[in-house]
Amino acid sequence: MLKETLKLAQTLWDYHHVNHTLEKSDCILVLGSHDLRVAERGAELYLEGWAPLLVFSGGLGRLTQEIWSEAEADKFASIAVAKGVPKDAILIENKSTNTGENILFTQQLFREKNIDPQSFIVVQKPYMERRSYATFKRHWPNKKLQVTSPQISLNNYPNEEISLEEVIHIMVGDLQRIKIYPEKGFQIFQEIPDEVWEAYEKLVELGYNSHLI
Repeated sequence: MLKETLKLAQTLWDYHHVNHTLEKSDCILVLGSHDLRVAERGAELYLEGWAPLLVFSGGLGRLTQEIWSEAEADKFASIAVAKGVPKDAILIENKSTNTGENILFTQQLFREKNIDPQSFIVVQKPYMERRSYATFKRHWPNKKLQVTSPQISLNNYPNEEISLEEVIHIMVGDLQRIKIYPEKGFQIFQEIPDEVWEAYEKLVELGYNSHLI
């Protein structure tokens, strides 16, 4: 891959990170995906004592419905239990298919359980931190929120499940959503610096457009 393309991709990767400093919270909310490292990060945070409750949210989404038969949240919860998280510290929401539903269906789960956490650590893929933040704040504006992800660099992120090329396609698509979703009521507004949008436009010109709306 060309050096210039990697530089452009790094610009988007850095922007998608919100770089929150974690504080102890009421709940760790892990958003499902194809990336099992997200489940591991959520379990590690629980085991380090960042929150007393670990919630996994996710049914089968656009990517996972093609590769798994088990809901993302159920698969993630199994990983957490294998890492030593007690089952009674875990709640599962396994019907949602996108980030907005992650939040709305988790709210519904909390109403059913009659619990009302006030502060959250949301765990997501590295390149979806910012969009997760913007979506959560749209649907749950009064809650205290920090967002984190597996602590891994862009160079080390690709694996057998997802190539670097696919990561760039998704990052481009996510940036487009950050720009247009506030108008649709899906997310809060997020400032996009000029250099980030220029990198986006150049990557689209280079053909990284498969995840555009």
